[in-house]
Amino acid sequence: MNTSESLMFEKSKSISAPSPKKEAHEMTMHGDMRTDNYYWMKLSDEQKNAKKPDGQTQEVLDYLNAENAYTDKMTSHLSNFKDKLYEEIVGRIAQTDMSVPYLFNGYYYKTKYEEGNEYPFYLRQKGSLSAKEELLLDVNALAKDYEYYQVAGRSVSPDNKILAYGEDTLSRRIYTLRFKNLESGEYYDDVIENTTGGVTWANDNKTVFYTRKDDALRSYKIFRHVLGTSAAQDKEIYHEKDETFSTFVYKTKSQKFLVIGSYATLSQEYRYLDADDPMGEFKMFQKRERNLEYGIDHKGDQWYVRTNKDGAKNFKLMSTSLDKTAKENWKDYIAHREDVLFESFDLFNKFLVLSERHQGITKLKVKEWDGKEHFIEFDEEAYLAYTSANPEFDTETLRFGFTSLTVPNSTFDYNMTTKSRELMKQQEVVGGFNSDDYVSERVFATADDGTKIPISLVYKKGMKKDGSAPFLLYGYGSYGNSMDPYFSSVRLSLLDRGFGYAIAHIRGGEEMGRYWYEEGKLFNKINTFTDFIACGKHLVNNKYVSEDQLYAMGGSAGGLLMGAVYNMEPDMWNGLVSAVPFVDVVTTMLDETIPLTTGEYDEWGNPNNKEYYEYIKSYSPYDNVEAKDYPAMLVTTGYHDSQVQYWEPAKWVAKLREMKTDQNPLIIHCEMGAGHGGKSGRFERYKNTALEYAFFLDLAGKSEVDNKG
Repeated sequence: MNTSESLMFEKSKSISAPSPKKEAHEMTMHGDMRTDNYYWMKLSDEQKNAKKPDGQTQEVLDYLNAENAYTDKMTSHLSNFKDKLYEEIVGRIAQTDMSVPYLFNGYYYKTKYEEGNEYPFYLRQKGSLSAKEELLLDVNALAKDYEYYQVAGRSVSPDNKILAYGEDTLSRRIYTLRFKNLESGEYYDDVIENTTGGVTWANDNKTVFYTRKDDALRSYKIFRHVLGTSAAQDKEIYHEKDETFSTFVYKTKSQKFLVIGSYATLSQEYRYLDADDPMGEFKMFQKRERNLEYGIDHKGDQWYVRTNKDGAKNFKLMSTSLDKTAKENWKDYIAHREDVLFESFDLFNKFLVLSERHQGITKLKVKEWDGKEHFIEFDEEAYLAYTSANPEFDTETLRFGFTSLTVPNSTFDYNMTTKSRELMKQQEVVGGFNSDDYVSERVFATADDGTKIPISLVYKKGMKKDGSAPFLLYGYGSYGNSMDPYFSSVRLSLLDRGFGYAIAHIRGGEEMGRYWYEEGKLFNKINTFTDFIACGKHLVNNKYVSEDQLYAMGGSAGGLLMGAVYNMEPDMWNGLVSAVPFVDVVTTMLDETIPLTTGEYDEWGNPNNKEYYEYIKSYSPYDNVEAKDYPAMLVTTGYHDSQVQYWEPAKWVAKLREMKTDQNPLIIHCEMGAGHGGKSGRFERYKNTALEYAFFLDLAGKSEVDNKG
């Protein structure tokens, strides 16, 4: 590991790190006893949210604040550099900016940012872009009294007169619903707490359906609310009692049906109701079955169903009549293909648009209902194309987005009949960005079992492939989430300082088809970690980077990835950033009170089963900390994180400090006023990014050190 040019390595020898108390907590399962000396760091929501902290809470707060203070000391020589990076990052973002307006139900909707403001203005114009702007929400005004503020689920009634939205002031993704009269500007007295943030309007303009969360933050109940009545009078419409499922509600694009869905990793179930009859009873579409996955939308006299029925591992499209919705009535409309992952579809009056993944790249296919079809053509080798806001049903225009590692995000309007396209907007990069100054490649590493793993990489033109450049390897590899090659103006702060950047498309994602996901979950989870290691070795062996200049980063389940490769191949990395990491896998998956646990048994396995317990324990980062040398690492977390609780990374850092035999930097930053996604402001979130980048650049000897350092 290259340790010669970073002051952090010297500081780690002279500055004392926090040393939290050890209090043995024994846990026995399947005859196996584990001792957790830092279990005491776990607090309940009641403890965290209490106005006056109890003794345990204060002890945890003191420890987290001590860690933050230690991180500040360890990076004090970078304070000016962090500020410079932050100003550089936000300086590339247009201060005054506006989204491309989209048409829905007679109004053009858009989002605008103004210089000096952290939050957006939501606006609309009636019938024409030359019409007077109507202000729906000024989020800056709403957020002024809060450290954290987030608006979600904006939804306008069918008669265009009422706006419903959710607000989160804690960063736990628990939203309070509010209703605004768009004619008078006044708010209704209706206030509904503990929701997922959105509503679905019935066609009567007064009835809405919404979702509540349980104590573990699982979406578990659907309620019906009539505007002007108390939330206490709301009727429970559906209760998802199976703790491995969550529930949600939406309206079909045709605006004809209200749909209640229940979903688990390997099974879905839907109920539907005519949106003109909100007091009616929802009908079952198709009962849940283990390993039967499906999703539905409506057009005319047909339902369309994306499903894996009949062994369609990569999914296919089926159709059925409005009144015969059980699976025995479904008929193939687009057959299953072994080499193409059918990801999603968009219905239009005259067209069907398919999002299909071929060899890891998503392609958009436009199909006329009479059978003629064509792909939208792109010139790039590796890119991300996706359908964007398309709420209008009777239109020939498809709005789609396009980006690559060297092309900023671009919004197009595409005429599905003439095949002509119009660039509506390309993300502005302030400061004279030129995509020709950068090079992107797509290469393949070879995994331990011979599987070819795609890597997308980008670097500044002129970089020598002699191993002299530092490289940051990014990965995720869980839940079937594909990490596509997209542009980031933020990333330029690394590229312009000589870093290369690579995305490892490892198993556990879905880049290469459904099987790619299945080979990186449950008893195949180890492939995710060994694939990432193979990608790192490929970069070294092919002289993109030297052995002492390879860095790694991942967040959430990608933070688990970081923890696993940190344990498995510590000598490979000169430094890692593990963001909001899921690292105490066994303990969390055994605790059904923790958010997301029960719904994820099909992702990780249920450790109440001895075989899964042993397998998960074999890679769980917290359970595999050893007395050995580890590379430098920065860990980030949020005190109010609803997805990966703060105590996982906090305990992990404490245990690593206790056991590791090196003196390499190990620091953690806990955002005390935020959760899984960090701070809520448009620019404030990049202060964490500046810290992460300063950490990497300092380790690589490319930082600007303050004199006071």
